[in-house]
Amino acid sequence: MADSSSSSSKVSLKLLIDTKTKKVLFAEANKEFVDFLFYILSLPVGTVIRLLSKNSMVGSLGKLYGSIESLSDTYIQPHQSKDSVLNPKTVNYGANVPLLLTDDDIQMDQRFYKCQYCNSDHVTNDPTTLCPRCKNRKMNYAIDYVRGKGAEKETEEGGGFVKGVVTYMVMDDLEVKPMSTISSITMLNKFNVTEVGGLQEKVVSLEMKEGLMLLKASLQCKNVLTSVFLS
Repeated sequence: MADSSSSSSKVSLKLLIDTKTKKVLFAEANKEFVDFLFYILSLPVGTVIRLLSKNSMVGSLGKLYGSIESLSDTYIQPHQSKDSVLNPKTVNYGANVPLLLTDDDIQMDQRFYKCQYCNSDHVTNDPTTLCPRCKNRKMNYAIDYVRGKGAEKETEEGGGFVKGVVTYMVMDDLEVKPMSTISSITMLNKFNVTEVGGLQEKVVSLEMKEGLMLLKASLQCKNVLTSVFLS
């Protein structure tokens, strides 16, 4: 079973490899790896492009990113900033999930602001927002944000996206499902595996390098695990 220790900075999973076809049939993964996969979907596009570097992006998004980066602030609205597009903050969903990002990239707690010049009830999470009542004054007065009991319960349960009470099966194309003996046998039949001796188990660990490779491969192909770990 994949190592589920949360004290390690690494995320691990166990691959089941067909040595004849040299492909990953599926992986046995714990909560941390599945949380990481789900976390990829929550990343803003700007963050994905920055992580992969705009020069290696497939398609035109890299060019778009570069054009915004080089555009003079003269052409940007006074209440907007290029940084909010090029370096968007990401919500932290729990320990060991980010993997790809530094602490500076993660928005640990949501901040809210109001106008300090009037009694408006309007609230914003962007301190550059103009007050709808004052019109020309920014709503940049920070107010305290109190987390509810739901957030405390989430912390007690380990945070992240999925529960850690089961082991998960992750297919080569990153399809995720709860793992069981029946599901494993079903997958072997699906891939027409008749000789168990032709299968190999391999435990791999993910750090930032592998995380970036997984992110890039997920945008380019359907045999992601094979591409990253057997290439």
